[in-house]
Amino acid sequence: MSPTDLILRLTDGLPITAGSFIVTVYGDVVVPRGEVLWIGSLIEICSRIGISENLVRTAVSRLVSADRLQGTRVGRRSFYRLAPAARAEFAQAARMLYARPQPSGDWLVMLHPDMPEKVARSHRMARIGGDLWICPARGDLPETGGLVLRAAPVAGVDQLSRLAAFWDLQALADGYRIVLDRFGPLADGPALSPEDALIARLLLVHLYRGVLLRDPGLPAEALPAGWPGHAAQALFSDFYPALSPLAEAHIAQVMEGEDGPLPENTPRTQARLHALA
Repeated sequence: MSPTDLILRLTDGLPITAGSFIVTVYGDVVVPRGEVLWIGSLIEICSRIGISENLVRTAVSRLVSADRLQGTRVGRRSFYRLAPAARAEFAQAARMLYARPQPSGDWLVMLHPDMPEKVARSHRMARIGGDLWICPARGDLPETGGLVLRAAPVAGVDQLSRLAAFWDLQALADGYRIVLDRFGPLADGPALSPEDALIARLLLVHLYRGVLLRDPGLPAEALPAGWPGHAAQALFSDFYPALSPLAEAHIAQVMEGEDGPLPENTPRTQARLHALA
C-alpha cells in the first residue's frame, strides 16, 4: 500500500534505509510484544513509507548475517526474532528513549591506546587527546579494556563548557531541530487514522532515537542556552503517548507473531508509557 499524504510529508527528504527502519520497528513494536514478527507484517509496515518488499527481504537477510535477527519457519511463513547479541543494545536504547536517566554529574576518564569504535560510540565518548577519552558517568563502567577513572562533578560554567566542546553539539542541535520541525506541527493538526498514528509514531521514534543515541547526556549546565534537546524530549514525551492508543490498536489488527496477532498492549508497553508520564 502506498504512503498517505501525512506520511509523505513526514518522510519528505528524510533518508531512511530499510535496515535502520526495521530496527526501529523491532525496538518500538516487536520487542515489548514477545520479540517475534512475521515477515509479511514487516513488509506491510515498511511499504507504508515506500520501502519495497525486495528491500525489506534484503535488509532482513543482512541483519541475520550480522547476528541481529534470527529466523524460523512455520509452514510456509518466516518469522524473525532478535538475536541474543542484539537484546542488550535494544534494552539500552529503550531506557534512553522511554525513561532517560539523569546525569549524575560525575565523569569517566578512560586511557586506552586502541579504543574500540563500537565501545566509544555506544557510550558516546569524546576523545580528549591522544589515548584519553571522556564521557558522563552512567551506571556501570564501560568495558573498555583500559584504565577507567571516575572524576567528581566539575564546578563552574566555563569548565563545563570546555568539556562540552569535545562533542559536536551543533550537529546534535541540528538533529533535534529536525525532530521539532517535522513533528511539532502535528500537535495541533487533524485527527489521525490508526494506520497513520502507528507510522507517525514509528517515524518519531526513528528520528528521535537517531539523535538521542549520539547525545552524550551532558549536565544541563554544560549545554548552550536554548538547547533544542530539551524541547525535543518534551515533544517525544507528549506525542508518543498521544499517538499510542490508535497506534497500538492498529498493531493488534495488522501485525502477527508466531502465536497470531500481536497483543495491543503488554506490561512492557504500559511501563514505557508510565515512564514517559
